[in-house]
This record gives sequence, structure tokens and C-alpha cells, in this order.
Amino acid sequence: MGGGELNKAGGVGGMSFEAALSRLEEIVGQLESGEVELERAVKLYEEGTRLRVFCEERLKEAQFRIDRITKGEGGKLGMKAVDDV
Repeated sequence: MGGGELNKAGGVGGMSFEAALSRLEEIVGQLESGEVELERAVKLYEEGTRLRVFCEERLKEAQFRIDRITKGEGGKLGMKAVDDV
């Protein structure tokens, strides 16, 4: 997978969390190899930073949704109202 999934504004558009994480891992591997020219390394670093932020936001959203799930009386699962969180 190449960097083509980033939109023209540098965002990740409709990319899934899994696709973004996979691309981020690919970028880290390229940078760690030490075989990337400086200008390309800077562009990869910028792309990686955008992907990291995107992944962190998705994880925070998922954590928020998980935190809303509670165990009620009798062990039944329920949802907290957003105001209660």
C-alpha cells in the first residue's frame, strides 16, 4: 500500500483505522531502514504524523464508546448516558 490513500489536503479521508495503522507501520519501517533520502524521509515523517493523529483520535472515540458500556443490576450490560460520562 502506498501513500496514495492520503487526500490532497494531507488528511486520511475515508481510510479505516486498520489501513492507517498498516500504512503507519510501513512508514516506520522505511524510516528505520535508513535507506530513504532526506526529502522523502521528511515527507514520510509528515504523513506518519497525520496518520498517528488519526489513529489516536479513532482510539479515543472507541475508548469513549467502550467506557459508556456499564454493568447494571443483576449483571446486565447497559449504556451510560453521554451526560453521565
